[in-house]
Amino acid sequence: MKLFPRLFLGHLLVILIALAALFLIAELTAPRFYRHHVEQMVTLLGPEGSALRPDLERGMRGTLNNALIAALPFAVLMAALTAFLTSRRIVRSVQLLSAGSQALAAGQYSRRLPETGRDELTELAHNFNVMAASLGRVEQDRITLIGNVGHELRTPLAALRGYTEALTDGVMRPEQVAPAVQREVHVMERLAADLGLVSRVEAGQVTLHPHTFSSQRLFTAAVDRFGEAYQERGVTLSWTGAPQLLAVHADFERALQVLSNLLTNALRHTAEGGRVSMVARGGAEQVTFEVQDTGSGIPPEHLDRIFERFYRVDAARTRGDGSGVGLTIARSLVEQMGGRIDVTSSYGGSTFTFTLPAVREKVTVQKEVP
Repeated sequence: MKLFPRLFLGHLLVILIALAALFLIAELTAPRFYRHHVEQMVTLLGPEGSALRPDLERGMRGTLNNALIAALPFAVLMAALTAFLTSRRIVRSVQLLSAGSQALAAGQYSRRLPETGRDELTELAHNFNVMAASLGRVEQDRITLIGNVGHELRTPLAALRGYTEALTDGVMRPEQVAPAVQREVHVMERLAADLGLVSRVEAGQVTLHPHTFSSQRLFTAAVDRFGEAYQERGVTLSWTGAPQLLAVHADFERALQVLSNLLTNALRHTAEGGRVSMVARGGAEQVTFEVQDTGSGIPPEHLDRIFERFYRVDAARTRGDGSGVGLTIARSLVEQMGGRIDVTSSYGGSTFTFTLPAVREKVTVQKEVP
């Protein structure tokens, strides 16, 4: 049996039970009520009223029964109409939900349910719409990811094909082709590694090994890693910190990876003669790290999407500018370590800020690295 007949018949059964209970209660309670009033009337009428007692009782009982019987059709009609409307609304909501679920299963993520009223059915429709929107974003991200991966791979593959043809035609010698082939293979390996890492990080499958370390240690490791590259580009790299900083409790290697991504971006967008500085600010619960550059800056309309996978402020950027997932990895790692990451920017430079959980022991900064 369909849902609507079941609901409607169920409501009618409840109505019939309620009516039967009404008549039963009336028969059990009414005699006491009208007998009390009959006695009062007999007392007022005197001896002549005793003979009228049976007629008075029958009249009052008949009046009560006639009133109940007269009201019965109207009560049944109104109850049936209410049951019909209620059952139809419930069934209609279930049908819409079923149709919407089928649409989602078929890939129609733009399907939405009407949200009318303030009851649980409306809340269910709202939750369905939220789920559909989330699935739509996931599907769009999947399509974008496939397109971006294809775009990123197209250039090195085209280069490899060109080198292969040049080698086959004898235009280039093997010793000339080998370095270029290795370079293009390295590009694809880096892309594959970054994609694997970003998928694991976003799925929460990266194992963290948190321990206590100082901001001095983190900054020193970053300067050791990037100092030479910054010198070659003619960009000054420095860091500063308060005399005493709260220690950080996080995964050192992952924190260094986050800082490295930010320093790589800063170097990429800072011209010769510019400056990139790392700043640490202590707090009771969090230690804040800042990477400030004097580069070209990020237009305001791009700030909300800067941490998305493969999102690029300049669509003309080439694969030499990175895989496009560095900031996505940085955001996910920071969030998994209990912090947050943000960016502010103007045309005079950008400031990336991320936080990591602090511990109460204080770490003495011994010196600054120029």
